[in-house]
Amino acid sequence: MASLAAIAERNIRDIVTLSMLHGPQAGAIVVTDDQCELARIVSGAYAQALPHGTLVKFYSSSREELMESFKSAVPGDLIVLVQSTSFRMEGFRIRVELLKRGLKVIEHSNLSRIAADEYPTYLDALAYEPEYYRGVGGRLRDRIGRAQSARVESGGLVLVYDSAFEPAKINTGDFSTLKNMASTYPIGEVFTEALHLDRVNGKVKLHCFSDTSYVINAVEEPITMVIEEGLVVGAEHSTPAFDAMLEAIREAEGRVMVRELGLGMNRAFSRGRRVSDVGAYERVCGVHLSLGAKHGVYKKPGLKNKEAKFHLDVFAITDRVLFDDDVVYQDGAWSI
Repeated sequence: MASLAAIAERNIRDIVTLSMLHGPQAGAIVVTDDQCELARIVSGAYAQALPHGTLVKFYSSSREELMESFKSAVPGDLIVLVQSTSFRMEGFRIRVELLKRGLKVIEHSNLSRIAADEYPTYLDALAYEPEYYRGVGGRLRDRIGRAQSARVESGGLVLVYDSAFEPAKINTGDFSTLKNMASTYPIGEVFTEALHLDRVNGKVKLHCFSDTSYVINAVEEPITMVIEEGLVVGAEHSTPAFDAMLEAIREAEGRVMVRELGLGMNRAFSRGRRVSDVGAYERVCGVHLSLGAKHGVYKKPGLKNKEAKFHLDVFAITDRVLFDDDVVYQDGAWSI
């Protein structure tokens, strides 16, 4: 535990200073719980990085006390939410309301999903590499903006995007072009989706997927997912859990759409080095796709938010990624 605490303290200090650009004397409030050991390790690291900050125990404080602590913060102060699950306050959307007040927000959520033997991987994934994330992330975003097509090569199979793309969004700890300084950590992702969803065709091999409880399911034999006109029409070498996930989407939405094209950048994660929480693992270096009609960022004609129920990630065995004829990913790394 001592070594885990040291890793957490080093990486979280870099998040605070290099990503959030927050000095040790600046105002800060850390809202945490003690419902799991990882939450205790992470909140302890923030206490070291923010020695003049205020520590608030979520489940030991009344709503009124929490509201008063938030009201005491001034624009530019930092609020850190360390959550074993996800904090809820009736009638108060915590992240949204904090951002309205001009506060910086760091979130760690669903830490209780992460098993004890996954703690080192999670804590390593908190490392912040400014040149890598900002440089590669920015270049990927810009290259997507010019692309008219893409290919994902996966275990001898090819998934083809015969479409331009929606404006890419980044989660790289660089807030210089963003309205708010807020993120969920670990970071490391650039994501987009096809401008024309029905122009996505081919096959892709999956090494793991999120089930409907947002827990990662790894498979011994890769699943081959078959996509025609942006819809999942088949799954070869499937598992009962994957079939159940597809059936849940079909039952709720009538079809299984492929939406997000996620480009993960976090090098602490890999096919063999995972954590169980999909919200953290979706940063894994390589490609992930979302299944289901739900996507709050991109609006598409004919897709109504009320009818979109699912956004579940599946993770590709990623050999190469090309935008137009430019190779941007190969040999396990982004090359742009």
